[in-house]
Amino acid sequence: MQIEIKLDENCKEPKIIVVTNKMTDEINKIMKRLSDEQPKMIAGFKDDIVEVLEPFDIYRIFAASGKVFAETNHGEYTLRLRLYEMEQRLDSNFFVRISNSDIINLRKVKGFDLSFAGTICVTLSNGTVTYVSRRFVAKIKQLLGI
Repeated sequence: MQIEIKLDENCKEPKIIVVTNKMTDEINKIMKRLSDEQPKMIAGFKDDIVEVLEPFDIYRIFAASGKVFAETNHGEYTLRLRLYEMEQRLDSNFFVRISNSDIINLRKVKGFDLSFAGTICVTLSNGTVTYVSRRFVAKIKQLLGI
């Protein structure tokens, strides 16, 4: 992909032009990212206090007992959004769904253990261990290039 920036003193508002021979998933992702004007905040609830969570601090987001939680450097927070809504809010370059109940932050992964038959064991940098369900194994292997 080529990127070109032209500086024009007469330009009052930035303008982006995408030149391509066909629409691809990559172009659609770029268009979606550019059209998202408002930053999407993630509110976490802990002990009757609401805190704004930074995506970089999140290790994983998971569902348990009918609730959705975010595991961060500062503990677990309850989220009021569903898992699929969180998946839409988070940057797909860093957050990946590994099961029906788990989304992990790839920046916080310590390692992937492929020795389990039919699944992958994921160890996060805070010591949490979770598993990729069989349904998502192919997606993770493709992501890892194996």
